[in-house]
Amino acid sequence: MSDIISRSTLASKLAGLVALVAIAVLIAAPWWGSVATERLIGEFMVYLALASLWNLLAGYTGLVSVGQQSFVGFGAYIVFSLALLAGWNPLYTVPMAGIATALIAIPVAKLVFRLQGAYFAIGTWVVAEVFRLGFAQMSILGGGSGKSMPANVVKQIAETKFWREATIYWLAIAIGIGALAMVYALLRSRIGLALTAIRDNETASVSLGIRIERVKYLVYVFVAGMTGLVGALFALQKIRITPDAAFSVNDWTAFVIFIVVIGGIGTIEGPIFGTIIYFLLREFLADLGSIYLLILGALAIGVMLTTPKGIWGFIQARFNLSLFPTGFRVLSKDKS
Repeated sequence: MSDIISRSTLASKLAGLVALVAIAVLIAAPWWGSVATERLIGEFMVYLALASLWNLLAGYTGLVSVGQQSFVGFGAYIVFSLALLAGWNPLYTVPMAGIATALIAIPVAKLVFRLQGAYFAIGTWVVAEVFRLGFAQMSILGGGSGKSMPANVVKQIAETKFWREATIYWLAIAIGIGALAMVYALLRSRIGLALTAIRDNETASVSLGIRIERVKYLVYVFVAGMTGLVGALFALQKIRITPDAAFSVNDWTAFVIFIVVIGGIGTIEGPIFGTIIYFLLREFLADLGSIYLLILGALAIGVMLTTPKGIWGFIQARFNLSLFPTGFRVLSKDKS
């Protein structure tokens, strides 16, 4: 008699089928939805990607960064630099933005990893401010007032508005779902096993021979590169860039932290549900102005006090439910 061990569950199989159907419907959005619908879904994918990546960074490696906007802005400026100064097709600049951001993250990581705890968080924010001030001095890219992408460059994406909007939208789908899928695949790998061990008990991880600093370093650079891709997408979506928008701590870090906190930090499902909740709140409460932000803050505090692991964390603990299982489970006994 032996145990039957599996990673998948009935819930995960159903979730996979629903996800495939949802992806097919989303891909077809240019034909059934309006331009406004495409842009809203595209923005949703931006925040889904950022939340999934920040959750990997903070929820599994313990690196609470409040300076991820540095990589969003850097990726966006790489797109504008290559498209306007080097004459590249804007679409070809997207992968280069991810590579360049990962490369710049290597020396940044060596710098901020000298700091611990709150000092690390502050250090990442300082790096983002240095990036913002640095690009604000580049007059060739518009300086502090920013720069718009000329029409002849925009037309390199596609000749007609329909196909330009559709191409950028499909890129958003690829980056949003791709980031989530890559995080899931990483957590199912040996590195993911190390990350889970670090999340559960860092001291015990050291005793098991896990090279914590090396794992954290690799994850930091990986997250930076993927965040640079999101920044490149942002540049194509807006067709205009300014230092304040590209390196906005509110848009690219504060709201992302809110999403992960209410959704469930340290879970794959948390950022998904957190992004859905955030967009629902924004659509229905944004007209309230500053009161809307107060509601978001009150909600975040309430969730942290009542369910520290977020809404999905509560659901997972209450019903033992996992849509994206990363570990193995003993299902039953094999009597053969």
